[in-house]
Amino acid sequence: MKIAALCARLDKLKLSSFLRSRYLLAVIAGIIYTAAFPKIGIAGLAWVAPGLILFAARGTSGRQAFKIGWLAGFSGWMVMLYWLLFIPYRWMGIPFGPALGWVVLSAFLGLYTGIWVLLCQRIQSLRFNVQGSTWLQRASWALLCAILWVTMEMIQARFLSGFPWMLLGTSQHKMTPLIQIASVTGVYGVGFVIVWFSVSLLNAINVLINKPTSYRSLMAEVFLPLLVVVSLVTWGFSRITRSITADGSVPRTIRIALVQPSIPQEVIWDEGAIPERFEQLMRVSEAALIEKPDLLVWPEAAMPGFSVEHFTAITNMIVQNKVWMILGADDAERKLEGGLDDLDFFNASFLFNPEGDYVASYRKLRLVMFGEYVPFTRWLPFLRWFTPVQGGFTPGKGPVQFQMSELGAQTTVLICFEDVFPHHTRRYVEGDSDFLLNLTNDGWFGRSAAQWQHAMTALFRAVENGTPLVRCTNNGLTCWIDEFGRLREFLGQKTGDVYSAGYLICKVPAGKKYERTFYNRHGDWFGWACVATGLLTFTPLLVRRRKP
Repeated sequence: MKIAALCARLDKLKLSSFLRSRYLLAVIAGIIYTAAFPKIGIAGLAWVAPGLILFAARGTSGRQAFKIGWLAGFSGWMVMLYWLLFIPYRWMGIPFGPALGWVVLSAFLGLYTGIWVLLCQRIQSLRFNVQGSTWLQRASWALLCAILWVTMEMIQARFLSGFPWMLLGTSQHKMTPLIQIASVTGVYGVGFVIVWFSVSLLNAINVLINKPTSYRSLMAEVFLPLLVVVSLVTWGFSRITRSITADGSVPRTIRIALVQPSIPQEVIWDEGAIPERFEQLMRVSEAALIEKPDLLVWPEAAMPGFSVEHFTAITNMIVQNKVWMILGADDAERKLEGGLDDLDFFNASFLFNPEGDYVASYRKLRLVMFGEYVPFTRWLPFLRWFTPVQGGFTPGKGPVQFQMSELGAQTTVLICFEDVFPHHTRRYVEGDSDFLLNLTNDGWFGRSAAQWQHAMTALFRAVENGTPLVRCTNNGLTCWIDEFGRLREFLGQKTGDVYSAGYLICKVPAGKKYERTFYNRHGDWFGWACVATGLLTFTPLLVRRRKP
């Protein structure tokens, strides 16, 4: 009787109808999508999730299709971006600002999935009847769905400054042979084949639903995308194998000491903790210098202020150990039209030679919205209430190559999440670059999946440009990745604790002339081709739909 009464109450609340609806399936599909990424990282789920989202919208169109797609995307992003709640900014002890940002960003990113489902269902209803169509029509629809997915990712990477975080292809970061296609198409090519296969699998299920005895059709639907995946894996193995020199010689290497101080963000904001911060950096650095590295690296914003005492201590350490050094610190410059106190501030990195002399600096070009500047404050000043940022940085002018002549090595620095942008990073790779160097501070997000997600997103920049990527972070993931996207070493690899203070000594090839990849030379040709194809396909259908 109690169970019957409970069920009756659920019916009154209309919860039972939701549990039997497409919307629950959409939520499940969104969570499955998220589980393909770090930290859970079950890569195979990515090959199922897009098709499952479309399955939830099967037979719908218009507003309902969009709602189902948006709900799947919103659910997935809410789970994936949970670490935004770790940002140590509180109002009356409540993480109101971080929580608002978490919900708003997830809701915004869910729009891309909603629009994708809407477009796929619209094309299906106007051009293809998948249930009663021919194989060619179903295969064409699957290809168009993959093209539209890439189109959405291209927009996501650019619109409102862009947020190319955890693009679908990133889920395959462990599948090294497969992801070599990124050297031609960028990460978008990996996502393309995943969606193509997933929707083809959905087509097979639709055929089986209508013809339960037609098991042969299952292989027919997925044969073409499966053949392409096998071909890409084979080519990827070949690309990696070709890198081995004919004489088996080992390239020259430089020893890099990457310092990870693991300073909590609350301490970074506390001016009273400056001596403690600097002491921590020096203590870890002195331990690393015992191993005689060629280059010492500190992460983003490591310097707690460029006082004379700090500068003297650093240069003395450099001269005593005869080591090159790159460090992250704030920089300032007087404005052209302003007083003595009217300054532009920059998030920057600096290069010092073994004599303790300043050599070069780079100022971060792509700033983090609500992290390094607050947009629209002239018209919406209340936005400052939701973020700890009160001032703001000024963007730099472009990439700067750090030449370390005595080491015979060159590198270009990327700061913070600059390394998640494919089209941005390729500008930083020149023909004689030995490696890319990313300085970042993910201490904003505590001990969470953010560090792994950031690193695995950045991993694709190494594949796309055919250049190793070295990452020095405040609290993880401090590591280096070779030109094929293989995670070679990371701090905490033996202990399993990637967040604690320490240092990593890595040996990175230098003087090895890397061949510029197709992607590095030509950029997002594949992504823009998908955008153009999507527009050419959908626009005539939309115009035809609106005609009386």
